[in-house]
Amino acid sequence: MADLQDDPQNTSAIGELDPPTSTSTPPDPIPVPEPEHGDEGLDRARALLAAYPVADGHNTLAKALASTPWHDLEVGESALDTDIPRLRAGGVGAQFWALTADVEGTDPAGVTLERLDRIRSLIASCPQWLRLALTSGDLADARNCGRIASFLGPVAAHALGDSLGTLRAYHVLGVRALALGPGTRWTDPGLSRFGLEVVREANRLGILLDLSGATEGTWRRTLDSSTAPALLSRSAASSLTPHPLNASDELLAELGEHGGVCLVSFAPEQIERRGAAVSVRDVADHIERVRDVAGPGHVGLSGTYGLTTGAPRTPGLEDASCYPTLIAELLDRGWNESEIAALTWGNLVRVVRDAEFTARATAPRRAPSSATIEDLDGPGPGPNPGPDPAGVRT
Repeated sequence: MADLQDDPQNTSAIGELDPPTSTSTPPDPIPVPEPEHGDEGLDRARALLAAYPVADGHNTLAKALASTPWHDLEVGESALDTDIPRLRAGGVGAQFWALTADVEGTDPAGVTLERLDRIRSLIASCPQWLRLALTSGDLADARNCGRIASFLGPVAAHALGDSLGTLRAYHVLGVRALALGPGTRWTDPGLSRFGLEVVREANRLGILLDLSGATEGTWRRTLDSSTAPALLSRSAASSLTPHPLNASDELLAELGEHGGVCLVSFAPEQIERRGAAVSVRDVADHIERVRDVAGPGHVGLSGTYGLTTGAPRTPGLEDASCYPTLIAELLDRGWNESEIAALTWGNLVRVVRDAEFTARATAPRRAPSSATIEDLDGPGPGPNPGPDPAGVRT
């Protein structure tokens, strides 16, 4: 993370907690019994979540609602894995509502706006349970009032239409995270000069940069140039499970050095091991691997819920009510209260606060950018022009 110039303030206190390859047919999965934590272990987990709720990094409910035209999320919805009763039972205190549109789509901005409207309508219809969060102060206020703080994002890079004005428009509508995955000529194969300008503008606005699935050229340059910490909104450890969304040990170490956070996905395809059925233990193994590589202050949770009934799920973590099961597993492994508190709440909240501080420090000395992709990368489509003369790594 690049240093903030001309600003003597130190952010160290920001975010402290509130009180073998083979072509043969693979063998059938080996059943793995789910851990038995007992009522005492689950009760202790629920008590911890009451004090330090889950700040979850990725839920795709906005997409799922498009195929569930009639729903009652306030009472409970059997066709989905996320509703208000499940979120409350799971101890969720803050939720990032993903607005990403598929790369193959013909109108990614239109899809993104429809999903944004869907989630904002949901928040407005459940004021006693949900509260829109635009700042870290909103997050704290929602928690203190017993509401679930609702952050909008991430949106996908290709939904910007190569326009910084569109990025600013999303910010006005409440979006607070941008996914820098492939799908644009300024993020694939690596971050271009225009991509670097997107990073600077996101820093100025206080929009978090999500590197889940980003190419190496993009994540390296983002971490080197961003003045705010980045996040991985839905990644596990690729050293345990190779998957396009998972993070290498090198990325995890760099993320930790730059103050970011990896929110570990529960998605079965991201945590499965060859020849074994997925389980809660696998998620815990990935969490501990990320903690060991990135550091204990740089790991969080991403249930990756927001799916319709019938979608693959990790046994024991089938829906948004199941976070206590995972916390009980970690307690059985010897995690203490402060470590759980950082995992569920503190680490992600710190990154949100740091991004907000960066925006306040940057805005007075940086006007909204009027640059276009043609100005910086030349006419397209064409190859990514690569690094600018500053010589930043790609």
